[in-house]
Amino acid sequence: MVPAMHPMLNIAVRAARSAGRILLRYFERTDSIAVSSKRRNDFVSEVDRAAEEAIIQELRARYPDHAILAEESGEHGGSDFQWVIDPLDGTTNYLHGFPQFSVSIALKYRNRLEQAVVYDPLREEMFTASRGQGAHLNDRRLRVAGRASLEGALLGTGFPYRDHSHLTTYLGMLEAMIRDTAGIRRPGSAALDFAYVAAGRLDGFWELGLAQWDFAAGALLVSEAGGTVSDLAGGDRHLETGNVITGNLKVHRAMVARLRPFLTDTLRA
Repeated sequence: MVPAMHPMLNIAVRAARSAGRILLRYFERTDSIAVSSKRRNDFVSEVDRAAEEAIIQELRARYPDHAILAEESGEHGGSDFQWVIDPLDGTTNYLHGFPQFSVSIALKYRNRLEQAVVYDPLREEMFTASRGQGAHLNDRRLRVAGRASLEGALLGTGFPYRDHSHLTTYLGMLEAMIRDTAGIRRPGSAALDFAYVAAGRLDGFWELGLAQWDFAAGALLVSEAGGTVSDLAGGDRHLETGNVITGNLKVHRAMVARLRPFLTDTLRA
């Protein structure tokens, strides 16, 4: 039996659906979308902004005093409660008509993740989690995969595309991770990658240089599905550093060990 949804999670789901409707409305005519560049290989469109505005309107209507940390509008408000929002995770995919993108919304209370939503509007898949209540895909309870090692594991990753300062190190990581595994996937939406780890579709995932809004919701999904999330050294600074490894306990340990030789002082910090 699926537990009753937490009221704050229910509002987040409603906000994600509002954003999802906007994303779907424009997806078949992406060539007409106004796009600007924030920095190298990092784009923002009128759709990102419209979807973010829809999310914030839904949240503000119910929780006007809560703080916001959003990809496009930044950080505003002061409260123990903070919503962490990525209105369109996978913007580059979206703008190319590549069907892998999502809406990501997390709620932190005193810096601890409490609620999470990752929504794939194309597949109508709503991944949700509340602290202590488990993770769900629509009405189905999620558990991470039970694989005991990297042998035969299917892993996800994200290639550095904005900051290439660690590209050589990352390519070494990629070569090391390919060995013994069933393969590496790079779909292009970190929020969905985390959701897929929670659902057992991927056995593990790692990436460098993520923003908090890229994976805050996904981190709670994995934790509530019985998995582990850490920084590259196996510590708990992943939300701070944006360098992250996730999987079930055994796969996570194996990934941390496999990547340890590549940890520079910068990546370890």
